[in-house]
Amino acid sequence: MSKNYNSLLEEISAFVPKDRIYTDELRLLAWGTDAGFYRLIPKIVIRSVDEQEISRILLIADSLNLPVTFRAAGTSLSGQSISDSILIVAGKHWEKYTISPDYKTITLQPGLIGERVNQILKPFGRKFAPDPASVKSAMVGGIIMNNASGMNCGTHANSDKMLLSVRIVMADGTILDTGNENSKRNFAKKKPDFIKGIEALRDKIRNDEKLSERIRYKYSIKNVTGLNILPFVEHDDPFEIITHLMVGSEGTLAFLSEATMRTGYDYPFSASAMLYFKDIKEACRAVVAMKKGPVMGAELLDSKSLSSVNDPTGEGLTAVLTETKAATKQELDDQIKEIETILESFETYTPVHFTDKESEYSKYWNIRSGIFPSVGGTRELGTTTLIEDVAFHIENLPEATAELQALLVKHGYADACIYGHALEGNYHFIINQAFDTDEKVRKYENLMNEVKTLVVDKYDGSLKAEHGTGRNMAPFVKYEWGEAAFEVMKEVKNLFDPKNLINPGVIFNDDPECHIKNFKPLPLTNAHVDKCIECGFCEVNCLTCGFTLSSRQRIVIRREISRLRKSGEDNERLAKLEQQYKYLGNQTCAGDGLCSMSCPMNINVGDLTHDIRQEELPVGSLGYKIGDFAANHFQGMKSILRPVLSLANGAHSVLGTKTMTSLTKGIRYVSMDNFPLWTPAMPKAYYPHKITQKSEPLKVVYFPSCLNQMMGTAKETPDATPLVDKTVQLLQKAGYEVIFPKDMDKLCCGTIWESKGMMDIADRKSAELEEALFAATEQGKYPVLCDQSPCLHRMRNVMTKVKLYEPVEFIYTFLKDKLDFTPIDKPVSIHITCSTQKMGLRDQMVALASLCSTKVIVPEEVGCCGFAGDKGFTHPEVNTYALRKLKPQLEKAGVEVGYSNSRTCEIGLTTNSGIPYISIVYLVDQCTTAITK
Repeated sequence: MSKNYNSLLEEISAFVPKDRIYTDELRLLAWGTDAGFYRLIPKIVIRSVDEQEISRILLIADSLNLPVTFRAAGTSLSGQSISDSILIVAGKHWEKYTISPDYKTITLQPGLIGERVNQILKPFGRKFAPDPASVKSAMVGGIIMNNASGMNCGTHANSDKMLLSVRIVMADGTILDTGNENSKRNFAKKKPDFIKGIEALRDKIRNDEKLSERIRYKYSIKNVTGLNILPFVEHDDPFEIITHLMVGSEGTLAFLSEATMRTGYDYPFSASAMLYFKDIKEACRAVVAMKKGPVMGAELLDSKSLSSVNDPTGEGLTAVLTETKAATKQELDDQIKEIETILESFETYTPVHFTDKESEYSKYWNIRSGIFPSVGGTRELGTTTLIEDVAFHIENLPEATAELQALLVKHGYADACIYGHALEGNYHFIINQAFDTDEKVRKYENLMNEVKTLVVDKYDGSLKAEHGTGRNMAPFVKYEWGEAAFEVMKEVKNLFDPKNLINPGVIFNDDPECHIKNFKPLPLTNAHVDKCIECGFCEVNCLTCGFTLSSRQRIVIRREISRLRKSGEDNERLAKLEQQYKYLGNQTCAGDGLCSMSCPMNINVGDLTHDIRQEELPVGSLGYKIGDFAANHFQGMKSILRPVLSLANGAHSVLGTKTMTSLTKGIRYVSMDNFPLWTPAMPKAYYPHKITQKSEPLKVVYFPSCLNQMMGTAKETPDATPLVDKTVQLLQKAGYEVIFPKDMDKLCCGTIWESKGMMDIADRKSAELEEALFAATEQGKYPVLCDQSPCLHRMRNVMTKVKLYEPVEFIYTFLKDKLDFTPIDKPVSIHITCSTQKMGLRDQMVALASLCSTKVIVPEEVGCCGFAGDKGFTHPEVNTYALRKLKPQLEKAGVEVGYSNSRTCEIGLTTNSGIPYISIVYLVDQCTTAITK
């Protein structure tokens, strides 16, 4: 690292804590990788927290002539957010917002995810208008700075149209708020030449009628090639121009710390239809016709796109996913009829059918949103998936689309697909490409040269419609726009960033071959994750994203480790990555698998983690032997642990919570975190006992999880009845006879061993349990209830002989009509465990809680709790980070008790929320009485 970088590190360390400054091999690679197909490794990564910090960093970097690049979610596809210098991340700490009293504007920080903004606005009938397909993962900063748009916003409701004002930090650290009069006045005094420069460019463009007309024409369709120079012809005020110059600038002009935007009207009624055509030109002609009707969106998917998502109807066809929205049901019906009339003159492969059922049309749109990762998943492993997006004027759409398709075939990309926002003339095309030889690189280069000729020379369209210019289109900006417009863009860049230190190489790049350099390798590493294209869609559900590593970053590092192992080129770097991965990648991975739920290819990084743990505990190793011994002597292990819990509970009662907490924290500190964490939420022991039963016609086999066979309630729990006894009480109240499997104290579902990577032992324990349950149910005659959601999830994955239910599902399915519910008038909080979500029981759990309370709170942005079996004991920092947003929401809502369906999760939730969390069984029992016949 050069002297200047060392100087910067020394200066910023005075105000940025070291745990937010990364210079180690592993995190430089992890954070230096985004969703695009290029890679640069930064020298320093800084996790920023506020505007003042950014300002000071930029001032120092400016004084040292060091380039800086900004990144939010890292879902950009064209090489916008990578750097070989300083990378500043503005994500997890940048999530504040305020909504205007009429809900028509919202002020946002850049780290808010687009879908989160929609969730915030939905109760008020409003929405975040820009709607890229990555809206569930992309952050506001990236959406605005790339002018990312999508299915419905077109050019009429993109970021440029919805933006009202910005707060920005300029290259020299100057802060400007274009929505604040004092800020504007001070800026004009401090930088009068800057304002004069903006006004001079405005007047220069307006005095050039040909250039002004050129700008209007180019932006009549989607266009993000180069800087956004439309503000010069649309706005008079220099601060308005500055505001809108930010849109699509890709972080090359300034850092966006805040944006105020108009919100869009969220139509309450919607309907969609998947229209199939035999011919792509016919499909495009239908889109051109529908453009004149009440159509909000029309997404074209060619046959390759449809096959990538296993569409059973689409083989050899082209589909157009069409949507219309309305304020009333009658208006929606009228619009559907109008669209159907338009389509009468076109031959569709199947009859036109619109559905207004969200459960049906949401499946269509989920397919559409997942096309890019899904196509990437079908590529030859080891190759890279590239995506380009071009736009044509609507009247040219049928011919241009067919020619683009032919062009891809001509250059040998037979597996390429075309899809996208046909209503706006905007298409994406995806190709799978290797760059391991000069010949393959030239193949890609030749394709792009012909695409340039087709889009620009023949149809005067946009080479980049919504994904940002990036490195892959930087060489073609001048070619598309011409000399005059390109000079304007360069003058804008020079005004904002005269030293070219802000995201250099993006949009403006003097290297004509920058688009065919620095490609990102995607080597094979593990069959569970090899299909990953590193899009980052998984990260929204990864609890350690922003803490240690995200699911995507774990794959990135494992790929590099595999590459280095195979090549043998740098054993020292390999050793560093392997050592650093132990904690950051392996030990802090919850293995919960929620990442798969937002991955279009269902890639579960938890499977990768289990494989790694299995490699580290081979058969015959000490760790494996201990695990095997515990499995073979499970009853004895429980007998040992119960007295330990009793001892801890007794000490807690004698010493008090404060002393006990201090003592155990001290022991943990002295043992260098090798001693498990104790918290006041730790339960006392439970000793199984004979339960009085009477014969009933309704029977259920109840398997209490290992934990609930050992653990009673915690000291401050509102109901001291152990869960096993409480569950039996509830079942008997509903008229059930409860059957326990034989030798229950020896049985386990295997989850404990699975989480440690000892899969063979886990499967052995599962098989033992299944046989015991099969016998107890009289060969599957009765249902089986397990009181622990994670255990039940594993049981469902590996058992086939019995019908399995967790508490929410069993109560809602079998007990609801046998109990009389009297809801309490107190707010209750519900925690949806990972396994509950993966089993699709989220809505059922909320519905059950709503039968018991008039106000059910499901805390926002609280996913996996991070307890992860025993992680809450061994690595409590993961649990604390995962639940960092929980307590304020509970306090605001006045919640006194929370409910879930996993004992370990409840310990972590209690510890980090300040209120007791217990099984939802307690809530149901509290609020019900038996229905008398």
